[in-house]
Amino acid sequence: MSENETAAPARPADPIHWKVVIDCADPQAQADFWGAALHYTVEDNNALIEHLLKLGVLPREATQEHNGRLTFRDLVAVRHPDDPYDEESGTGLGRRLLFQRVPEPKTGKNRLHLDLHPGAERRSAERDRLTALGASVLEEVKQAGGEWLLMSDPEGNEFCLH
Repeated sequence: MSENETAAPARPADPIHWKVVIDCADPQAQADFWGAALHYTVEDNNALIEHLLKLGVLPREATQEHNGRLTFRDLVAVRHPDDPYDEESGTGLGRRLLFQRVPEPKTGKNRLHLDLHPGAERRSAERDRLTALGASVLEEVKQAGGEWLLMSDPEGNEFCLH
């Protein structure tokens, strides 16, 4: 390149699609809890599963029925209701939490957790709603930096309610 030529500006890379994956003992129960907790939609993969079963590429034992629909036995996701999704597979293309079955139980403190921010004026009502869904309050935290509740989901995964 000569000194009179300028390089084309670098094109920014496309954002990387991601999801948060949470290990658990019962993916469907966790998806039901977190879908309700976040007002997210539990993904419906029934059509995809039926298609894969007909093709013979998915064994029947890898599926189960949940709420009257076929689901993958070992994983299910919840997605933000306003985000796009693939209508043929039911798979979300935006903000998602994926719950996958693992054989071992939770053994220690989470290295990653969700913070829910309904606002101080709604915190008590959200605490009551979340405990009715199966969450537990572990600790009420009051520090100079603010107040929040340390809670756990039905499988003991910690999260904070601010």
